Order: sequence, then C-alpha cells, then structure tokens
Amino acid sequence: MPQRDDCPYDDLETRDPEQRERESLAALREQVARAKAQAPGWARILEAVEPDAIRSRADLAQLPVTRKGALIGLQRESPPFGGLLAVAPGALARLYSSPGPIFDPEPRGADVWRMARALHAAGFRAGDIVHNSFSYHLTPGGMMMDSGARALGCAVLPAGTGNTAQQLEAARAAGAQGYTGTPSFLKTLLERGREDAAGGPGFERALVSGEALPPSLRAALAEFGVSVLQCYGTADLGLVAYESPAAEGLICDEGLLLEIVRPGSDAPAPEGEVGEVVATLLAGDYPLIRFGTGDLSAVLPGASPCGRSNMRLRGWLGRADQATKVRGMFVRPEQIAELLRRHPEVARARLVVSQSGGRDAMTLACESATRPAGLEAALAQSLQAVTKLRGEVVLHAPGALPNDGKVIEDARSYD
Repeated sequence: MPQRDDCPYDDLETRDPEQRERESLAALREQVARAKAQAPGWARILEAVEPDAIRSRADLAQLPVTRKGALIGLQRESPPFGGLLAVAPGALARLYSSPGPIFDPEPRGADVWRMARALHAAGFRAGDIVHNSFSYHLTPGGMMMDSGARALGCAVLPAGTGNTAQQLEAARAAGAQGYTGTPSFLKTLLERGREDAAGGPGFERALVSGEALPPSLRAALAEFGVSVLQCYGTADLGLVAYESPAAEGLICDEGLLLEIVRPGSDAPAPEGEVGEVVATLLAGDYPLIRFGTGDLSAVLPGASPCGRSNMRLRGWLGRADQATKVRGMFVRPEQIAELLRRHPEVARARLVVSQSGGRDAMTLACESATRPAGLEAALAQSLQAVTKLRGEVVLHAPGALPNDGKVIEDARSYD
C-alpha cells in the first residue's frame, strides 16, 4: 500500500506542551466570556463563573460538567439548541437531528468539525478522491468527513449508507483512493469486491470511525492492501482525537481541552484511571464547556513517537452511563460519586449488583489505605441513605479494583 510522509498538518501539533496549555487557557477564557454573553443557557449554567479567573486546569475543574444526556431536556425546554448556541439558528449552515432526539448545529465556515487534521494524519492529500460512506441524512457524520476532505483539497464521492453493490461500482468507476466510514462497512465493500468479477474498490487508505477497530479487524483490512487509521469524534464536538501512523493511542485535537473525570462526578480522575471523556471547545458558535460525552477512556502517558505533542487517549473503552435498576429503583453513577464525597478516606468504589435467592443484592467494594473503626458501617449507612437500598460493604487494599471506569457492575445473570 502506498505510504506518505507523516508530516504535521500544522505547527499546532508539535507545540511545546506548556505553550499549548497557555494558549488553550487563554482561548478558554474568551470562549467562556462569549458563552455567558451570547448564549442564555450557558449564562445560567456558568452564572457564578468569572472567565478571567480561569488560569489553570484546576480552575477549569471547578466548572460544572454538562452531560450529553442533559441536552434532550435543555433542548425540549428551549428548542432547538437549549440556549447553548452563541448565534441565531438562522446563522448556521445546517441543523441536524440525531437520535434522542438531539439537535446538532453546523456553523458556517470551512472544516468547522476540524476533521482535516485527522484525514491528513491518515495520509489523505490534495487531489485524492474520497469515498465517504457516512450518513448525510439528518446526522452530521457525512458532512463532518466531507468538509474535512474538501478542506484538504480532496474530491468527495458522497456515497452515504447502504446499497453495497452500487457503492462498489461507483468507487471503482471514480477511482477513489480513500475511504471514510465505519470499519465494518469497509470490510463489506472489500469482501464484495473480491467476489466481483470487475474487482475491488481500489482503496489505498482509510480513516474509520463510529465503531471499534480491534487489532484483528485492522489486520484483516490490511490484507486487502488498505492502510487504516481511526479517529474519535462526536456529533456535538466534531473531532476529539485521532491516530497517527505511529498507531499508539489517539492524539487529542488542537481545538479543544480534554479531561478525564470520574463517572457521575465533576472531579478529574487520577492520572491513568479510566473515566468519562469531558471536552471543552476552544472556539466556535457552539461553545460547549466541560461537555460530558458519556464515553470512557484514559490518558496515555508521554507523547506520541510521531512527534505530535498533545495528550493521547487509550481509545474508546465503553460508556460512562451505567445506571442500573435494582429492586425496581435506578442506581446511578452520580450516587457512587456522592458516596466518595462523603467518605474521602475511600479512594475508589464499585457497586456490584448480583442476585441471591432470586433477589437483587448490592455489594459496595471500596479501596481504602486506612480503615478507621466503624468505616464499613458508616459506608453501609451512606449507601442506604443515597440509594434508598440496603447493601453490603467490602473493603479492599488500594489497586484491588479493576481500572475499567466502571462504578456500577451488573453481575446478574439474565439467561
């Protein structure tokens, strides 16, 4: 498969980390000020926040997290964007309605989703023809990749979803060198092409998203002669992180500040711990500030060997929304976060829901370096007060619980 030099997209990617932090925090202060002045929803959420007082990550962590799940209610109360948009809806380029339903705005401008950076890292260059199989219908996935490819100087075949035979024929006739879409549909096209007398689509490289890309699938795609990298984005934020040819974690985009917080809380997770991806956009008409994506990940230490110096993520590790129904009542991650707040001597906690004698049972597993007298009883009492349900408490040494971001584990068998 043809290889291309892995040169940076721009100077932002190789900035000194301290310079990036200074410039990002300065942009953050401007974004918070604009949000408060021009978006009524943010004016309410950030009422107590003074933009000029945000001088560090620790200051940012004092702002509330607004989670994706809250958008439905906010948008229902104040359609279409819940008061979180800094311009009139008519000033946008496009409006999308994703499942939920959640409305997502597309501001006017070139590459507003910032996808050109990820495409460039994946080897796409001016003059390439890109077969884009993300949906163009109501959701922004298709236009996110489309606008990024065109910003690079690529031509785009807007294939959308479905109709495999027609897509294969179109890609082959157009001479598309690149593919954007899900990895599973890429595999479908390549396999169909192997069976087709006219041959395969001729893709040389691909940027995939929307699904997991396990090593086995990456290897299977490579057997077709396609160089495949992945990126992580959302309909709300655009590009969040992307792979480089080094393929060692996902490098965070330069257009946002990213944090990992403990599920159900506003507090940053300790370094290396799996938690919820929380992102703040540093510019744009949709000033999402400490936006909780609901996705789990963790930060990889150090910088990528490719020379890009921004923070790296381990990749998508699951969902942070672990709400579980126990004895007819929902138990939520926010309640476990409240338990930790009440008992600072507990470093980490995990509520395991099981069945005993046909009845739901709860066990709160806690890591604690110190075990003062009465801790187990106090935790059991707090568990009942917070969840309105009784449960057992088991204390463990630090490091005993899995580092997988789960604070509620449903261990019941449904067979």
